[in-house]
Amino acid sequence: MRDKSKPLTTDPSPRFFTLEDYEGQVPRWCSGCGDLPVLTAVQRICRDEQLLPERTVVVSGIGCSSRFPHYMKTYGFHGLHGRAFPVACGIRSRRPDLNIFVATGDGDCCAIGAGHWIHAIRYNMKMVVMLFDNNIYGLTKNQTSPTTAKDANSFTHPEGSFISPLNPIAVTLSIANVSFVAQTVDWNPPHLYATLLAAHRHPGLAFVRILQRCPHFTAKVYEPCQRDPSLLLLMKHPDGIPVDDMVAKIFKNQVDHDPANLLEAQDLAVRKEIYPIGLFYRNESAERYDHFSRYGADMDQSEKVKAVEKELDHFQI
Repeated sequence: MRDKSKPLTTDPSPRFFTLEDYEGQVPRWCSGCGDLPVLTAVQRICRDEQLLPERTVVVSGIGCSSRFPHYMKTYGFHGLHGRAFPVACGIRSRRPDLNIFVATGDGDCCAIGAGHWIHAIRYNMKMVVMLFDNNIYGLTKNQTSPTTAKDANSFTHPEGSFISPLNPIAVTLSIANVSFVAQTVDWNPPHLYATLLAAHRHPGLAFVRILQRCPHFTAKVYEPCQRDPSLLLLMKHPDGIPVDDMVAKIFKNQVDHDPANLLEAQDLAVRKEIYPIGLFYRNESAERYDHFSRYGADMDQSEKVKAVEKELDHFQI
């Protein structure tokens, strides 16, 4: 029986979420696929940040990585090929309270979705964009993608790709109003987690390119980097991605890079003899289009009807 000497409260009990609260369907990716550690990292971030599952949404286009929403026990939108960005921007426009993660591949983002990619970076709406870059169209079985290396064989180019690949980091850094650009690898969980966590906490669009292994079609692309960390360049700075000393000591090559320096970031991005990982650039004061597009989102039903009728009156003759 309730102790009547204590006041009756209607406050709900505190909610605490575990990893299981964010785990959706069993992933159907290939064994050894680099998508798996990324999924684990995002689920850990959701748990550690205690993100409400009902206020978290994962948006994707088409591709292996775009099955991501099915494997999260949150809201999700599995969209059309190359269309993850406009869907995510639309969600952000009307639901500023949601945590948004975008999963897109090198074909989905950099080919059919390239136009949306450019404008989404410029709009700088708050979301985390994860570019899973395995240098191939994996879901459609081994076609050349925009990031496939020149001379690399595929079903569409059996004698090798004819032209040099596109550089997603260099392209993103060249877009007006860019605010956060980072690069990490799927086979270093601490760095992967720290990078995505910093991206989540950034007040704007955080673009993270993830060098991601495809064990079936491009297993050898990043294998040298896995075996020899000297092929990676760790970017360090007090304002960059925080890296534990035990993790940092793995990397023979390190550079002090201030992520406020855009020109230096662009120079690092175009290096071809080594893969820089860490934070290239961050500008927390960049303009955010979602601060404008959310106008009227808090209107009630009657206010919306009046607003529509007012606009329709403009067409009276």
